Amino acid sequence: MAKRLNEFLSMEDLMKDVIKENKLTKGMNQISVEEAWAKLMGNGVVSYTSKVELNGKTLVVKLKSSVLREELSYGKEKIIKMMNEDLGENLISKIILS
Repeated sequence: MAKRLNEFLSMEDLMKDVIKENKLTKGMNQISVEEAWAKLMGNGVVSYTSKVELNGKTLVVKLKSSVLREELSYGKEKIIKMMNEDLGENLISKIILS
């Protein structure tokens, strides 16, 4: 347990400290990426998505449709930009669609 400080911290700062101390950043980023994918791509794309995972700075998306994979491959840069904007930081630098 951390020692008590005489200053007040916001709940956001407190949660960031807890996440950092317990080394949960990677897992939290994974959850954020999955949620951002679902929000930005919509129900149509999400229904053909079997897995979304973040490996380092690479987003790996497994799709059930080869046609959708080809279609999304044309907009990889736009998807990266949208995802990073939604996440609020540059977590993704490359996308692999498989």
